[in-house]
Amino acid sequence: MSIQSINPATGEVLETFELFSPAQIDEALGSAHSAFQSWRETNFAERSALFRRLAAYLRVHKTELGHLASLEMGKSITESEAEAEKCAWNCEYYAENAERFLADEKIATNATDSYVSYLPLGVVLALMPWNYPYWQVFRFAAPALMAGNTAVLKHASNVSRCALEIERIFRECGFPEGVFRTVLVPGAETGKLIADPRIAAVTLTGSEEAGVAVASTSGHYLKKHVLELGGSDAFIVLADADLDAAAQTAARARFQNNGQSCIAAKRFIVVESVAEEFERKFIEEAAKFRVGDPLHYETQIGPVARADLRDELDHQVQATVQMGGRVLLGGKPLTGKGSFYEPTIVTDVTPEMPMFREETFGPAAAVIHARDTEHALELANDSQFGLGGNLWTQDVEQGRKLARRLESGALFLNGFRKTQCRIFFMGVSRIRETINATVHVNSEDRFCYSVRA
Repeated sequence: MSIQSINPATGEVLETFELFSPAQIDEALGSAHSAFQSWRETNFAERSALFRRLAAYLRVHKTELGHLASLEMGKSITESEAEAEKCAWNCEYYAENAERFLADEKIATNATDSYVSYLPLGVVLALMPWNYPYWQVFRFAAPALMAGNTAVLKHASNVSRCALEIERIFRECGFPEGVFRTVLVPGAETGKLIADPRIAAVTLTGSEEAGVAVASTSGHYLKKHVLELGGSDAFIVLADADLDAAAQTAARARFQNNGQSCIAAKRFIVVESVAEEFERKFIEEAAKFRVGDPLHYETQIGPVARADLRDELDHQVQATVQMGGRVLLGGKPLTGKGSFYEPTIVTDVTPEMPMFREETFGPAAAVIHARDTEHALELANDSQFGLGGNLWTQDVEQGRKLARRLESGALFLNGFRKTQCRIFFMGVSRIRETINATVHVNSEDRFCYSVRA
């Protein structure tokens, strides 16, 4: 059996890969498990030196790495190269801070000596998505490996060359054999990987359906797991917002990475008194984006990663319009080769419509009108998704208070949701046994506070 990597800009097959045989999978798992026994005993200085070398490699080779990512999943070459740079920064961050993060914590008790020690688990299975083919992997790998774990990557099938390239990079940068391995297997085989006794823990970034399946299997085998699932982030614009800044940021927040980001702003909830003006400015900003070949540096929006994903997005847009939504910009696939979709803005969206209720993964924005601030908060919380959010108001103190009422794992005031390794990255859902929240003020990402409850 085989899988294919297809260029979403042209529809042409880039490469065909043979799926791993049972013997190859067994060898990869055995190699990672064997490597763990010695890797766990290396000191932080040794691990740190390797990750600094890896960071330097990513920066030197960002052009080639960016080219590959743009070919396989269609993001603009500018964004692909920036992704490689961000991965380098992430590696350096954990190389510098992991030892401090994982230092033994002394605890005062009536014993002679009490402390909490943070020890590695073993082999971590990573089930990673295609939308950030490097960042999603290195974001997990740097802290996990710096902590003494080893890793096995099962990447999305449409970025298989990126997956193999990541393993090659670890090897070329001097990491011991087996510390990081890639396996090429279909999604249906992940249950067998999770069940394998050599896998100690699982991390997934993917859909809700994938999360349910992975959590169920991991729970059955009593294995720790981390799930990062979908998002339909609210971008709330209150009556006193700076509309020029809000509209400019809204365009970037929705259409970055071709609109294919779990933390992208997707539901633009605007107070009625400023909705018309915001929409006009939003359209002006979105209409500036250049759509085209992702390998051209002037391109800002490339194709949706797969034709079936473009068709699914179009179905959501058309169903929303049929239910009363009104297209302000775009609204259909582009003709010709590739899975391109016009930058799209649909207004008059209401909670029963697909573009409100479902996650839209592509360059399409839903604008929802709110009567006032209270109604805007109600609409924002009327979702099963709670990954991140954005709130625009010139009254920052009031914004902080409102932020505490939003059911969102992270909230940015007068900015838009971005990931970085220095702060929590958590979501909430309707079932909230644990809530982790971070709040940021302005586009400078100044950290304000974090809470755990």
